[in-house]
Amino acid sequence: MPLKAKNMELVKPEEKLKKLSPETLNRDINQDDLDAFSLITCLALSPDQVKRVCTPLEVFPEQKSVLAVHWHPEYVPMDLIRQRIESTFPQKKQELIIPTQHNQLMSYDGRYSGVEVDCYSRGFKRKVQLLLHFKSDKLEQANTLKSMLEHTFEYRSGQLFQLMETITDPKWEDYVQLAVEGTGVSDAVVEFARIQTWKLMTLLKENESPASKEIIKNRLIKDFIDAQRHLYPENFINKVQVFIKSIKKIVKANFNLTYFYRTSEVIEEARGIGAGIIVPHPEQFWPILLCEYDIDGYEVWNPQSQEYTEFLVNVINRQNRARGTGRKRLLLFMGDDTHLSEKIKDSISIEASKYYRDIGVQPAWDDLSIRKSLIIGNFSREKMIEEYKSRLEG
Repeated sequence: MPLKAKNMELVKPEEKLKKLSPETLNRDINQDDLDAFSLITCLALSPDQVKRVCTPLEVFPEQKSVLAVHWHPEYVPMDLIRQRIESTFPQKKQELIIPTQHNQLMSYDGRYSGVEVDCYSRGFKRKVQLLLHFKSDKLEQANTLKSMLEHTFEYRSGQLFQLMETITDPKWEDYVQLAVEGTGVSDAVVEFARIQTWKLMTLLKENESPASKEIIKNRLIKDFIDAQRHLYPENFINKVQVFIKSIKKIVKANFNLTYFYRTSEVIEEARGIGAGIIVPHPEQFWPILLCEYDIDGYEVWNPQSQEYTEFLVNVINRQNRARGTGRKRLLLFMGDDTHLSEKIKDSISIEASKYYRDIGVQPAWDDLSIRKSLIIGNFSREKMIEEYKSRLEG
């Protein structure tokens, strides 16, 4: 039975401190925990959240072409996302807009579908990601790929449970101490993190119905603690979140990646049903530029990957010159990497690095510092939309 969140009430500073004392720190699940759990697992949007989703941060009335093939709807309804895009680009005439949820196929307009896939490149022992795009009617033949995505989704979501186990189970004390040494947090911070993580684990087991797969992600612990931020001192909760983030990095670094499908396997299966394939933010795994995978192109810019944009454009230009006339040229993309769930959070909970991203907003296309390299390669939003659509339709 779904849990109902209550209105959060203001707590006086002295009461917040009192809640942290060893004598009063609540180790049993109480109503505050139930309210927080309900809040972070409820996928229904309030009227205020709907307004936030539909209202863009900035409007671009002069932009006529919108290319957006790397963004994440998460659990935000597509009709609301459409309103946001239409408001952002009121004069658009040309578009290619395809969502790329992590390991889940989704469509924006019914015509094209997309997904961002985690896979494993054995040659350089790294997890890599691929953006796959399809003409939607081709997915009727995609049973094998769908099974691969389901396996990958379940395995990736297992990181949350490994993270929770690492925080709460004494057998992972070495990892906990590494995080303590790296952050300098107190024993009280660690104890609080353990208590809250144990509560979340328990609530997830006892309330499976509201906890749909859309919310089973690493950040759930962060969200659960943030949902109770009003109950405890702000500085203390900030330290807890720093500790959780440190543990998360350690768990990710030690996560066994060989359970992911190999990059070549994913590419082969995707190509078999006519997929377009793009490598996002390749500077996070440089060797992929040398692998000669059967792909359509590379992403050279997104909000978290901007440092090497001009270099990557020039690399693609050189590779295209070397290809000659017998092979299709590599295409070039910008990925806004928007996460729509960030748009519904309040000002306290947002992650600024993600909040200010928006679908189709990719200023690097108009950046004068790389404009010459783009012109040399005959790259533009308009040309990439035309060429990539042609490949997807072929």
